[in-house]
Amino acid sequence: MADPEQRTALVIGASRGLGLGLAAELVRHGWDVTGTVRDDAGAARLASAGARVELLDITHPDSIAALVYRVAGRTFDLVFVNAGIGIGPDQVAGTASSDVVAQLFAVNAIAPIAVARALIDRVRDGTGVVGFMSSDLGTVARNDDGFLELYRASKAALNSLIRSFTAGLGHRKITVLAMHPGWVRTDMGGPHAPLAVEDSVPGLVRVLEARAGSNRHGFVDYTGAELDW
Repeated sequence: MADPEQRTALVIGASRGLGLGLAAELVRHGWDVTGTVRDDAGAARLASAGARVELLDITHPDSIAALVYRVAGRTFDLVFVNAGIGIGPDQVAGTASSDVVAQLFAVNAIAPIAVARALIDRVRDGTGVVGFMSSDLGTVARNDDGFLELYRASKAALNSLIRSFTAGLGHRKITVLAMHPGWVRTDMGGPHAPLAVEDSVPGLVRVLEARAGSNRHGFVDYTGAELDW
């Protein structure tokens, strides 16, 4: 029987990289963690980290609805949405195909909000947290080089949608965070990034735990520093 005092987390997109690392770090902190994956390989990695496993394709509404059905009756202290794809620096507005742009914005901006909205009734009121894996590249205020302009735009769109999502919570008392994990060595971050997953995820967990119950909406990095929107 689960400890009634044990905190519960649902990590969306936990098959590898930062999502898997976050799930494993939460387990190490004593959380009861459920993570979502898309395939058997991801399921094996996540199970090895000590988390429960659920299948989900975040871009398919039927898959989201099926997950919501399976977790009905459960309450989560944290729902963290980690979803994203990269795009090359040569893919810019006016040259990137409409299919590439549509997929980029669907995965990086639209789908995370769709799954968060679908799961919001499963988040504990008062101390619950909804977190989104964002990026400091999503800041409009500090975009002074235009690098990865379409990826930047997709994360800026995510940040804007997060603010709309928060505004739509009404009377619900839930902390909502857009989080920058740092530049991390993952498939997306590349081999030259200065941080390992193991450098980033302890900070993410510390921030998530510290902000629980604050009912504040913020854009923060893995050290807790506030970022410009």
